[in-house]
Amino acid sequence: MKIAILGGDGFVGWPTSLHLSDQGHEIHIIDNLSRRWIDTELGVQSLTPMDSIQERTRIWHQETGKRIHFHLIDLAKDYDVLKNWLAEHKPDAIVHFAEQRAAPYSMKSDRHKNYTVNNNVSATHNLLNAMVEIGLDAHLVHLGTMGVYGYSTVGAAIPEGYLPVGIETMTGDTVNQEILYPANPGSIYHMTKCLDQLLFQFYAKNDQLRITDLHQGIVWGTHTEQTRRHEQLINRFDYDGDYGTVLNRFLIQSAIGYPLTVHGTGGQTRAFIHIQDSVRCIELALADAPAAGDRVKIFNQVTETHRVRDLAELVAKLTGGEIVNLPNPRKEAAENDLIVDREQFIKLGLKPITLAEGLLEEVIEVAKKYAYRVDRSRVPASSAWTKEIAQTVDTDPEKKRLKAVS
Repeated sequence: MKIAILGGDGFVGWPTSLHLSDQGHEIHIIDNLSRRWIDTELGVQSLTPMDSIQERTRIWHQETGKRIHFHLIDLAKDYDVLKNWLAEHKPDAIVHFAEQRAAPYSMKSDRHKNYTVNNNVSATHNLLNAMVEIGLDAHLVHLGTMGVYGYSTVGAAIPEGYLPVGIETMTGDTVNQEILYPANPGSIYHMTKCLDQLLFQFYAKNDQLRITDLHQGIVWGTHTEQTRRHEQLINRFDYDGDYGTVLNRFLIQSAIGYPLTVHGTGGQTRAFIHIQDSVRCIELALADAPAAGDRVKIFNQVTETHRVRDLAELVAKLTGGEIVNLPNPRKEAAENDLIVDREQFIKLGLKPITLAEGLLEEVIEVAKKYAYRVDRSRVPASSAWTKEIAQTVDTDPEKKRLKAVS
């Protein structure tokens, strides 16, 4: 297939591009390189050194003989350029990663909230609008998030997208329907993913677009089979308080002798998936496309769930690290359970990679190798959900102790 990967320079987009290219597909990366500009804005860099996208694709061609094409397009701003590109190249499938992906970044300020909404929602709608306008029959696979469901405890498994409900009619009868599982976003970023869901539902119903929405858990790990082939193919590794995911942050903290920062009680239960499984799920979803006129196909792209404090204890036991509890900058429940239905990918053949010491040690080795690139001042999470929380986080003596330790 000819596959357009929107946001193919990013944390999940790059290893997905390599994985699908390795499968023999013709890959076109479309990206505005905004994630690299955000690094500049935040004054932080990937723990792993990243070459330009042009150099990365050159190395891939040198190592494999396969070409990955790069196109510099801003989906949110360059609608006509995007539409013309799609009309010219007519991809068979489109994988959509091209959204600002960090909840903390989306909550940093009013400017960051506006940027996240304008970028994410416009990018998604411009894509859908362009596909309809040119009559492009391509399978769209979108990387969403488990965060659309929220993290409250309901005492039942979260289904894959749709919830069966009974509605009482005026005559007292019951009508059975399936509705989108009620959205409960916990940040502006998560809210944009909820808006994506509604856009997908409309365009699938109104224009028969074929759409798959993947509600993904938190990604951990750094290497895939393809990124191991050459040092310059390595994936990015974020460790800072805005973009670093919780398990990767614990692993880098332990590697540099920094206390493992558990926010609040650590009772937050989150869904996780290894980066190798993430790219495999994209492959499986592409091969299981809905038909025109079908409703949006929704998968929970998750392999396991863990409480944050349990992860911290696991890493501390493995590395001898210290755990420090800090005020939680997020506005969320202190404790929650999370039960997730994830059978669709298992039925399609996914054999999940779960937390294992060997894989954790592999990430720690990567962290140690590039520890000289760490800016320790960027490790604490400081972006707060409200001004009141921000004041608590900034003045809390426990955080000052952490700064002293670091």
